[in-house]
Amino acid sequence: MDSDQSLAWSPAQLQRLEKFSVDRCADIHCHCLPGLDDGPADMTQAVSLCKALAEDGITTVVATPHQLGRYDRLNSANVVKETIGELKAVLAAAKVPLEILPGGDVRIDERLPKLLDAGEIGSLAGAGRHLLLELPHELLVDPVPTIAMLRERGLQTIMTHPERHRYLAGGERLLRSWVDEGAVIQLTAGSLLGDFGQRAYDQSWQIVQSGLASLIATDAHDEWNRPPRMSEALAALTRKVGAEVVHSLCIDNPLHVLRGEGLELPQPVGADD
Repeated sequence: MDSDQSLAWSPAQLQRLEKFSVDRCADIHCHCLPGLDDGPADMTQAVSLCKALAEDGITTVVATPHQLGRYDRLNSANVVKETIGELKAVLAAAKVPLEILPGGDVRIDERLPKLLDAGEIGSLAGAGRHLLLELPHELLVDPVPTIAMLRERGLQTIMTHPERHRYLAGGERLLRSWVDEGAVIQLTAGSLLGDFGQRAYDQSWQIVQSGLASLIATDAHDEWNRPPRMSEALAALTRKVGAEVVHSLCIDNPLHVLRGEGLELPQPVGADD
């Protein structure tokens, strides 16, 4: 997929692109669409969040409203695409340089095969290769059968923010079983900065250091309570685990998602105090 050359990137975006020698900097998990879930309530709030994303150096965001769970059958792939079209028109008028691609934050559900066949659930960035899979916050549902089902359909599962689930604290063996089944792990940028408490902070760094993480995403919902925070996460990761890991987690693998390419796990790494 070619970059949208019609967009004139901001200074913050250009600085990020130049620093990492890439043509786009992607966030593959973000709740930026207005009125669909617990992200922006309206178009004004959505534009504010998109401005914050651009100011955070992100050029390309995959819009991932919640699908299923609390929002059962409300945010279909068609609804997501239509809402993206509306938001893009407003952003263009406001001269906000941000590319938006379709996706979803999909709650694990036994109906997924049927919904995929019906086209209600789409892949990330429309690239046909990855699907964000979210577990309930209250209790553990074994995702391995779903990971296997998606793999058989040519979809690689991206397990979202396991560091924020209390029941997964210290559950490195469980996470490794998901990875062994073909899934990859996505952490939230804010978790690495303490935004979700000490337990999530400790767990996120343990996952990075053990080599189980493949992606960092903002999972931003607004510009004040759940802002992007990618720049701060990049700085913290560079300081603790080095530039090579940062490139993999924050730059290369997100771009692989956009291109529909497979993701590889980094090797275990050390950390500086």
